[in-house]
Amino acid sequence: MSLTLLDWRRRVASIYAQVRAEPDPQAAHELWVEQRQRLFHDHPDSADRSVTLHYAPYDAALRFVVGVDTDVEQLRLEIPTATDGVVPFERLGRVQLGELGSLDVWWLASYGGGVWVPMRDHNPRSYGGGRYVLDTVKGADLGGEVDPGTGRGTLVVDLNFAYNPSCAYDERWACPLAPAGNVIDGSIEAGELVPAG
Repeated sequence: MSLTLLDWRRRVASIYAQVRAEPDPQAAHELWVEQRQRLFHDHPDSADRSVTLHYAPYDAALRFVVGVDTDVEQLRLEIPTATDGVVPFERLGRVQLGELGSLDVWWLASYGGGVWVPMRDHNPRSYGGGRYVLDTVKGADLGGEVDPGTGRGTLVVDLNFAYNPSCAYDERWACPLAPAGNVIDGSIEAGELVPAG
């Protein structure tokens, strides 16, 4: 670990803060694509600085502001990784994305915690292990609201912001992959796509 990784995370958090502050979701997406491309090419902790990232055009129909259904069976995942040991997640709830289906919302059950919403679909141009839509421990947070009195809340789940985990580009990184409750039965033409070849 190094301070450059701290800098990477600060920059990611800054990008997502700008995204949340932009009232136009398509303009926010353009900013995100530009800033992510710049970070990927210029930062020493990028997985592969030689790769040009590819994105599908923004599709407003794939943006959802949804309540988190917490009335779900409690599940725990313990994902072994080569770099971080066993990474524990507990299912926090589920979000319904219209006719596309639902995605489980996971809580990183270790120091600091964080919300994790991965997604795997059947688009041959998306990473086979799944992409991340939200990963708040790393700053990837599109927003939402929580009522402190009830603990109920919403999340912004915009599939246009789905991105490949670092392990899609470099095997030195270990990434938790999307579990069964995070698979969409269809092809999602949105977000970051795999590089050609």
